[in-house]
Amino acid sequence: MLHWIPVFTRPDTVNVLLDALRFLSKDDLNVYAWVILENHCHLVLQSNALDHDIARLKSWTAKQLIQYLAEHNVRQILDQLAFYKKPHKTDRAYQFWQEGVHPELIQNEEMMRQKIEYIHQNPVKRGYVDEAVHWRYSSAKDYAGAAGLLEICRAW
Repeated sequence: MLHWIPVFTRPDTVNVLLDALRFLSKDDLNVYAWVILENHCHLVLQSNALDHDIARLKSWTAKQLIQYLAEHNVRQILDQLAFYKKPHKTDRAYQFWQEGVHPELIQNEEMMRQKIEYIHQNPVKRGYVDEAVHWRYSSAKDYAGAAGLLEICRAW
């Protein structure tokens, strides 16, 4: 998320991101872990064309979220998205996501466990919940044996 703007404070905006992940999951993207907070998200993903899939995710969600914000007249956030837009982005009025993709290669099972734990502990570290499984917008429930909001891949 660009400049930590709190866009994911409503279930409708979170669902835009979840719907995009569901769609891409049908098309060769594996979602291993995720968390969405009010102003950013963390994802552990894998695909044969990760850069392309992340570009698709960012493009579609940006369009949908900007449309949602415009339809609901959320001017404060739209104004921030316009203000922080990079000058070279002349083809749009707003910039939603930060530029670029910075994936980290997960090299072994220990590293995978560390990344998943870090992601799930994000809302706990911020003081939003006492236990990771209590945060609705994460895959922590899935790893605790319950069904979460997004089907994940646990075979790694």
